[in-house]
This record gives sequence, C-alpha cells and structure tokens, in this order.
Amino acid sequence: MPGAWVLALHDPDRRRGPLTWPNLITLLRLCAVPAVVLLILRGRLDIALMVFIAAGISDGLDGWLARATGTRSALGAVLDPVADKALLVSVYVTLAAVNVLPDWIAVLVVFRDLLIVGGYLVLWVAGHRMPIEPILVSKANTALQIALVALALAGVPEMLLDATLWLTAASTLLSGGIYVVRAARASAA
Repeated sequence: MPGAWVLALHDPDRRRGPLTWPNLITLLRLCAVPAVVLLILRGRLDIALMVFIAAGISDGLDGWLARATGTRSALGAVLDPVADKALLVSVYVTLAAVNVLPDWIAVLVVFRDLLIVGGYLVLWVAGHRMPIEPILVSKANTALQIALVALALAGVPEMLLDATLWLTAASTLLSGGIYVVRAARASAA
C-alpha cells in the first residue's frame, strides 16, 4: 500500500515515541559515519562522496519531515547536531589521515567544535544558561566545511581546493572566536 507510510507519519500515537521517522533518518545518518570513514580509508573517495551527499540530503529531509509532521522531539534536537558533527569531524580527521587534506585543518575544525561544546558545558555547570543558537558566521563556516569535504572527495583542481581550504580556515577561526567572546560575556554577566 503506497500511502501507508504517510498515514503512519500522521498517526498521533506514533509521534509520542522517540523513534519517529525524522529520528530514524538521523540515526541512519549517524550510521553513515563509519561507512564514509571506511570508504575514505580504502581510497573509494567517489563512493564516499555519494554517501556524504546522501547524508547531507538526509539532514535536510529529517528536519523538514519533523516540522511537516509535527514530530519534533527532544531526542531529535540532540541527535541531529551530534550526527552532523560526528560526520564532519570524522571525515576531516580521516581525510587528513590519508593526506587528502592537511592535518592542521582537521585539528582546527575539531578544536573549534571541542572549544564550543566544552565552553558551553563549563558555563552550564557554572550556572550560566546560554541558549544554543548558531550565528550567521557559524552557518557560513558549516557550509564552507561541507564544501571543502565535498571538493576534496570529488578531487577538484588544487587551486580551487586551496582557496576553499583557506576560506574554511578563516571562517573556522572567526566563528570560534565569536563564540569565545560570547561565552566570556555570558560568564561575566
């Protein structure tokens, strides 16, 4: 029955549990992480690119589906960014390990994320509750990080890859710096 899955998405009882369709899609994206890493390690950058693109599409799909069906959940709010960061961080580290990207960009991307998450946790423990709201520079940084990975996996000419690499590095430093300043202001308040 072709429309049965659509009816299941609108079933009010189905929305109450943590395993909604959007959360299942997010879990599948999380499962794509080891697949992409293994493909890169085995030199199958072409297939890794396809899985990476599919993961990106799933990121948009799960968010749209959660809004369209009213199945947003606390689990999804946590799981979605975890899946996104797990994919990006793993791919950066792996691409650096196989010398497709320089190791310093992987260190920079990972350190920025650790700094932001660690800073947020320190502030939270200290009683400073900051809302987790991505800033415009951070959104641009994420787009550049994704573009750099896609270009690296696609094997584009070195000049284009280098230009994207330096833009990504600059936006990573800038967005990380802005978050540090915001955290310092919050802790002083």
